[in-house]
Amino acid sequence: MIQPARITVVGGGSWATALIKILSEGNNHIRWWLRSSHDAAHIKQFHHNPSYLSDVQINPRKVRVCTKIKDALRDSEHIILAVPAAFVSDALQGIKPENLAEKHLISAIKGMIPGRNQLVTDWVEEEYRVPADRIAVIAGPCHAEEVALEKQSYLTIASQNLAFATAFAQLLNGRFVQTTPLDDIYGVEYSAVMKNIIALACGITHGLGYGDNFQAVLVSNAMQEIRRFVDTVYPMLRDLSASAYLGDLLVTAYSPFSRNRTFGHLIGRGYSVQSAQMEMNMIAEGYYAVKSIHEINRQHEVDMPIMEMVYSILYEKTSPALATNALKSLLK
Repeated sequence: MIQPARITVVGGGSWATALIKILSEGNNHIRWWLRSSHDAAHIKQFHHNPSYLSDVQINPRKVRVCTKIKDALRDSEHIILAVPAAFVSDALQGIKPENLAEKHLISAIKGMIPGRNQLVTDWVEEEYRVPADRIAVIAGPCHAEEVALEKQSYLTIASQNLAFATAFAQLLNGRFVQTTPLDDIYGVEYSAVMKNIIALACGITHGLGYGDNFQAVLVSNAMQEIRRFVDTVYPMLRDLSASAYLGDLLVTAYSPFSRNRTFGHLIGRGYSVQSAQMEMNMIAEGYYAVKSIHEINRQHEVDMPIMEMVYSILYEKTSPALATNALKSLLK
């Protein structure tokens, strides 16, 4: 008899809640760490997250809720990180490399470590000495809101260790989720980071009143930017038209569920960064990621005018209208 997988999900937001729902479909023992003691107590009593995706019912026979991170990690084989990149270090506060020995780390974070300009997987490997063949990422295209509604969804699991990616993908496969393993962990992770920046650009231009024609050109040019950057920083043979790359970009750039697109839309309408963040009450990973990508690209000097437009608006306070107008002549 196959033993149930022991999995910990770190994070209390919408994507963490969606992953809990997906994992609960299978034969898994799940621990769920949340920072908020209020939300944890509510879930234990009422079996749903009061703050995110509150319609998702949590199965108490399969899911054990924790607020102490060491308790959450102790007996698990697989640790899924599903908190914003800016807060992952705080979430793992007090955790040492020995606490993660022999465990697999899976990043469901589509951002970079601010200030260090590191992918989450590189940070985990360096900070906690987790071997690369025990690290993976979860990529889309997949919105948490559609998982909650059990709409057909697709996930890609990427790792340098394809056997691990394949085995973990099976844990997520289910009634309404289909998974694909890949060995291009860096291409998938960088693409996931960069598609959030493109979604910001789409939101900004939509907020300024640009239409579908312009957005189609914007997204197709953005895909070329992603290709140039990813092929420069981590060259290998890859098909960027696959769903983990192009599909994830499209769903984030066009969907009303996209928090990055929503954030950009507010900026395009004239909101300041601070007021847009307060309006959303959620983290838009692209805001932090564009600064990291901008700084990394100082070394590589890849031509990325869309990325630079977003950076100039968010960090140099360039007028969105002026920045977009300057970009128009560069698109083809």
